[in-house]
This record gives sequence, structure tokens and C-alpha cells, in this order.
Amino acid sequence: MCASASRTDEPRKSQGFNQSPNPLSADLTTNQDLDGIVNQRANRTGSGGTGISAQLRQDGVGDDGGGLPRPERDRPPGGDMIKTPSSTVSSPTNPQPSPPPSSNQVEAPSPGSVKQAKSRLGQIKHALITFGQFVGPGVMISVAYIDPGNYATDIAAGASYRFKLLFIVLLSNLFAILLQSLAIKLGTVTGLDLSSACRAFLPRWLNYFIYALAEIAIIATDIAEVIGTAIAFNLLSPKIPLVAGCALSIIDVMLILVFYNPNGQMKGLRIFEFFVCILVMGVVACFCIQLSMISNTSVGEVFKGYLPSSAVIEQQGLYQACGILGATVMPHSLFLGSGIVQPRLRAYDEQRGLLPAEPVSANSSDTNSDYADKVHYVPSQSAIKHSLKYSIAELALSLFTFALFVNSAILIVAGASLYQNPTALDADIFAIHSLLSSSISPAAGTIFALALLLSGVSAGIVCTIAGQMVSEGALRWKMRPWLRRLITRSISITPSILIAAVVGKDGLNAALQGSQVALSVVLPFVTAPLIWFTSRDRYMMVMPGGARYQVEEEEAVGDKRRLFSAKRGWLGRKMGNSNNGGEEGGVKMANSWLTTIVAGLVWGLMAVMNVANLVLLGKGNS
Repeated sequence: MCASASRTDEPRKSQGFNQSPNPLSADLTTNQDLDGIVNQRANRTGSGGTGISAQLRQDGVGDDGGGLPRPERDRPPGGDMIKTPSSTVSSPTNPQPSPPPSSNQVEAPSPGSVKQAKSRLGQIKHALITFGQFVGPGVMISVAYIDPGNYATDIAAGASYRFKLLFIVLLSNLFAILLQSLAIKLGTVTGLDLSSACRAFLPRWLNYFIYALAEIAIIATDIAEVIGTAIAFNLLSPKIPLVAGCALSIIDVMLILVFYNPNGQMKGLRIFEFFVCILVMGVVACFCIQLSMISNTSVGEVFKGYLPSSAVIEQQGLYQACGILGATVMPHSLFLGSGIVQPRLRAYDEQRGLLPAEPVSANSSDTNSDYADKVHYVPSQSAIKHSLKYSIAELALSLFTFALFVNSAILIVAGASLYQNPTALDADIFAIHSLLSSSISPAAGTIFALALLLSGVSAGIVCTIAGQMVSEGALRWKMRPWLRRLITRSISITPSILIAAVVGKDGLNAALQGSQVALSVVLPFVTAPLIWFTSRDRYMMVMPGGARYQVEEEEAVGDKRRLFSAKRGWLGRKMGNSNNGGEEGGVKMANSWLTTIVAGLVWGLMAVMNVANLVLLGKGNS
């Protein structure tokens, strides 16, 4: 038999209709389909589409973009069912059930869906990698919310009301996230930290007033860090006296701050941030171990404490709630949060060629150059849009992960082990350490002291950085960074050493409580300018294009000199009575009216609670 194929050989069976037939095939369906195409071409009569061609077009013959589906378009004109070796066509008058799919037939995904899935995975991967580059500032900000000042207030709340005041801890962290987000927004949009913004936008007398309050808050915070560190050294090693512990706190912090250079390479800055993250993780690990030692406490009872309770409106509960709020929302963290975001903005502009060359005078090696201190970096619009969302997301995640967990853990440990213990209500940190060691285990006391030490060191680092930002921004000090940090740290350590040397343990505990009262008084005054700046278009206007350097100018106003002309506004924009709120082409990034209202309500609530705290403290409800 001849091996060559006959002219009547049919093509091999395939699913569906044969759209690529053998030219000599005798397949009737194929022939009639081809005849239909030929007739359509032969009877095409202009645009009117009459006759057979119109009928063919109506039936969808030769139309791949619309009409009936392909199997319906390929039906013979008679509508009879014609069986071919590869398929069966049914007419509307004689429908035939479609054969069941084979078990080994797998429907392949369409190329579009595969491409879309890969695109989504790529977007998620890119977002995670980009988010990882912003990890660090939020962790450093969260350190301010786990300082030693929080230990006394959280432990007293847990010993008094067990878990009922966890709601205040959660509420305080929500307030902190809102205020810190505004601080990040201010620093990202304007390129200025909160202290520099006060000098730029406020009258000189008001700037000095805010600076004095900020310096009081930083000193009060730093006193708490020094006291906490000294107590931790003494608890871990009783041979170390309190005075020596206070002195050691300045040495370890200064050694660490030598490596901090916000204007240097991002690699060095990330290494410093990574070290702070290790300290924070050490605090978290200590409290995880302490939580594992708790017994006879249900998880449901703990989580129920995050719901509002009547304990908040009681006199003692209100006092405890005010103490938690004052110890959680720290004024110096707002200055820190507004100034710590600039390095990543600058790195973004440098990598994309959006950063112009610095003014010649600013490149001078003389660190005391007046001109160099007057030049301010202003981020590009692209850097602002890219960085703002990641910075706020990283901040919120860090505060919920670290600050909320640590403060909650302190209260939970105290509520589980010290509740209804009359000696715990008026106990200081030394007594609380003894109570934890006796009620849980000696290891619990040691872990508590270690967590206190790590909290004191890490909080002292960020407090010193914030103090440097405040002094540089408000007064424009002209001295080397290490000298500024030494002076800032010495201002707070000196009273701590004197208190430890003169009155001892009792004096340190009283100073710790007094520092929290000072923070409660200062907080409303520091947050008010922040909310005001971020709610005004004249300050939160972003100009299109690349980054730029703003040279600070001083203009004579009567017998005084003001920084940054109010007539021209920020970045030299004429504000005046412009209807659009700024220069044409600028993008308004001020808070929405809803955010402004919520921020105002939060500010009012904090002010009322702090006033109530002072009133209750004056009545002797300690």
C-alpha cells in the first residue's frame, strides 16, 4: 500500500471545529463554510449590505469581532446536524447534549490571567522591598513610648484596676499615631522639623516660648531615662551606687551617639537604626518571657480590658488614666518624628537626580559658617509622594507592634501579680522589683531590671537626638554635633546626679513622678503648633519639579528681625489674599477638614485630662 496520503484523507481528530482544513478535504462543513465566505465576497454591494452578503453579516459569517459565537457561525445554512469525524454540530431544532469533558483534559489559564497574576505578585514584592527601606524611624519613635517613665504609671494602673485600664493604653497609642503622623507629614512636606517650623512660621517671642517648654519636656524626659538607667544598674548589680549609675548613663549614650550622623550615608544611618531596633527587641523579648510566667489569668479577661469600662470615670481611675496618657504621648517624640524622615527624602532625590548642587557657601568645611546653617533642603514633589505613605505605615506598625505591646505587657504583668496588693499601690520601682521577684519568681525581677535598662538606654538615645533637633531648630546653635549632644545630655544628668547624691532612692522616685507631671503640662502647648501648621495651605504647599535649597532670609520689621518672610510665605510663595491658597501650580497637602477636626478633638481631650491630672495631684490623690 502506498505510504503517501490520499487526496481524500481527513485531518486528524481535534477538539472544536477545524479552522485550518486540508485544501483537498471533503469535509462538508468546511466546504460550505468556505462557500459562504466566497458568496459573501461575491455579493458585497457597497455600504448598504443587501442580498446574501447582508444576511451573512447578520448571521455573523466572517465576523470575528462580534455576532454569534464561532460554533454558531459555522452552522450550515440548512441548520441540519452534520456529523464530522471530529465534532458534532446541533441545530436549534435538534439540540444535542455536549459530551462530558475528559478527566485528563485540564483547562489552561489564559495568558492574560497569568500575566495579571505575575504583575500583582511583582507589585506586592516591590511594595514590601520599598517598605523595608523605610523601617527604622518608626522604631526609633516608638522608643519614646516605652521609656522608664511608663513603668511607674502602668504598674500603678495594673495594681489598682488590674486590666481595666488597658483601654486607656490603646487610646493613648491611637492618639500617638495621629500626632506622630502629623509630625511626619510636616517634616516630609516642608523639609523642616517641628522646632525649625516654629522658628520659621511663628513670631520670635512665641518661638522662644515654645522652645522653653520643649526644653523643659526634654529635660524632664531625660531625667526619667537617667533615673531608670541608674536604678536598672543598681538592681542588676547592687554594688553600683545610684550616683555612678547616673554617670554611666551619659557615657554609654554618648558612645552610641558618636556613630549617629543624619547627614551622612544612608548605610551608616541604617546601621545605627538597626542597633536601636535590637535594643527595642530586647525589651520586647523580656516582657514576652515575663508574660509566659503569668498563671491563673485567662486571655479573654485580658482582651476585655481593651473595652471601655467605668473605672475611667472614677476619681482614682481618672488619675491613673491621666498618668498613662501623660507618660505615653511624649512631647519630644513629635520633634524627633518630624526631623528623622529627611535623610530618606534626600536619598530618594539624589538617586533620581532631583537634587541640585548645594550652594557654594554651604559646601564650606567650616562648620560654624552662618550661611551653611541658613540653607535648608526642601524635598521634591516626587519624593514626598513616594515617602509619605511608607513612613506613616511604618510608624503605625511600629507603634502598634512595640509601643502598644510593651505598655500593655507592663500593665498585664502588674495586674496579674500585684492586683489587690496594698503595698503595690504606693511602691516605687525598687519595691515593684521586689514584689515581682517574690510573687512570680526571682528571674522575673531580673528580667524586669534588664528591660528597664534597655528601655533607659534606647530612650536616652532618642531623647538626646530630639534635644539636638530642638536646639538647632529653635536657636540655630553653631557648634559641632557631638558638643551639642554633650551639652543637651549634661543639662538633664546634672539634676539627676544631685538628687541621687542628696536624697537617694526616695528622691529619685519623686523626681520620676515629677517628670511625668511636667510632660503633662507641656504636651498641649507642643501639639497645638503641629496641628496648626499641618492644617494650613500656606505651610503645606508642595511645588512641582525637583528638590531645592531654601536660603533663610532675615527681613527687618520695625526694630526686630523675623525669619522667613511672612509676606512671601514658605519657599518664597506669595500668600497674600490668593484665592487658591498659594502659588499657581502648587499642590495643597494640608490636612482635610475631617483630620483637622479629629486632631482638634484629640488635643482638647488631652488638655482636659492633663488639667484634671494636675488638679487631682494638687488634692493629694497620688
